[in-house]
Amino acid sequence: MQSLSERRTDFCQVGVDVITTQINTLQSLTARIDEKFACACKMLLSCRGHIIVTGMGKSGHIGKKIASTLSSTGSPSFFIHPAEACHGDMGALTKNDILIAVSNSGETEEIIRMILLIKKLNIPLISITGNPRSSIAVAAEINIDVSVDKEACPLGLAPTCSTTATMVMGDAIAMATAKARNFSRHDFALLHPGGSLGKLLIANNG
Repeated sequence: MQSLSERRTDFCQVGVDVITTQINTLQSLTARIDEKFACACKMLLSCRGHIIVTGMGKSGHIGKKIASTLSSTGSPSFFIHPAEACHGDMGALTKNDILIAVSNSGETEEIIRMILLIKKLNIPLISITGNPRSSIAVAAEINIDVSVDKEACPLGLAPTCSTTATMVMGDAIAMATAKARNFSRHDFALLHPGGSLGKLLIANNG
């Protein structure tokens, strides 16, 4: 027995609308690949320590993916939860590291507290925010703007386009940095020995 809301919902049309909105968001994102983007990549290339990524909520999930992609393509990186950072995990950071802070609002309290600490340690900050005039964006040496016109959610509330834009920008940064490092198929195989793709690459390389 279908509910009234189910009978009134065109599921396929909603799906198409979501994907179309996401595509339009990504097309507009290409204009953000500018000098700030290049400077962020150069900063990461010069990092002598680790690239630390932080973020809360959905931004935290995206941050974990960014850190994982960086590490798997030649840029040593790991994720720190900003709330845990302020309760001892800041000890994992060194003066040779770089922090990437991911926040759609740019006003995440836990990250702002974290920034106060990294400033005392002279750790450079790259921010990826949906508000280029936010506190976190202003505090950063480089801010990457991933603001979106609207979310794909029918209510305009659930993070959808904003999280997609952030993840894709993170991928763009990681891939540009990997290319500049001359990261090779052999390097990829060495870092992925347990995966089917890594095993295939190792087999092909003898």
